[in-house]
Amino acid sequence: MKLNIATVDAFTDKAFSGNPAAVCLLENSLSAEQMQAIAMEMNLSETAFVERTTEHGNFGLRWFTPNLEIDLCGHATLASSFWMLKSGWANPGETIRFQTRSGELRVKSDGDWLEMDFPLIPTFTEKHPFFGDEFLGYKIVHSSQLRRNWIFELENSLDVEGLIPDFGLIAAHSEEGIIITAPGKEPFDIYSRFFGPNVGVPEDPVTGFAHCALMDYWYQRTGKFELKAFQASKRGGILHLEKHDDRVILRGQAVSVLNGYIEF
Repeated sequence: MKLNIATVDAFTDKAFSGNPAAVCLLENSLSAEQMQAIAMEMNLSETAFVERTTEHGNFGLRWFTPNLEIDLCGHATLASSFWMLKSGWANPGETIRFQTRSGELRVKSDGDWLEMDFPLIPTFTEKHPFFGDEFLGYKIVHSSQLRRNWIFELENSLDVEGLIPDFGLIAAHSEEGIIITAPGKEPFDIYSRFFGPNVGVPEDPVTGFAHCALMDYWYQRTGKFELKAFQASKRGGILHLEKHDDRVILRGQAVSVLNGYIEF
């Protein structure tokens, strides 16, 4: 079988930054085992698989890390939408509806930006049973728990940038991963990083799902409905967030960097 596959850098407007995802637009169905094997071969944080449905503008979407299928991935959804627009699978300005393990997700283009309508992920104030008041040498100002992940607020953006992760320790004391965050430097409201060694992603360059939780977290902390966010990984990434009741709009850009075929 010969399958078209592209690599798209998401949450950035320039190549070799943001978060890369592989995107497969499927003309024929694949098994979960085949999708997992392709994701292992691509060895990116996520590989997305898009399949047409019988309804116009409606698509199936699944995401795989090199290790497993996951419930929600923002950057690979952004990358998929961008590549669908480039490939003629979708038209500018129309709403793309994805059926996923996290329910229906909607994406619409607005010029060079894409707007993703995602579920807000609720966060609950809780103290971590192991890290407590300190995370790898940095003070935890406040901590919250979400499903299978934690948020640790550090004192400032320099702490977020400067922290050196111990992936073995993080893996031993988290189910999926840990998000660190702090108030941002201009022009950004917040900074963050995400460590997910237990899902095969030691440090994710830019994490859409984490910002669905960070929107809820910072809304509880500040009352703000809109945030400009910077994920301070080595590659870096920019997101604009808006809270609408139990939904969050994630706005970002993307660029394509590779297009070819995989044969198996």
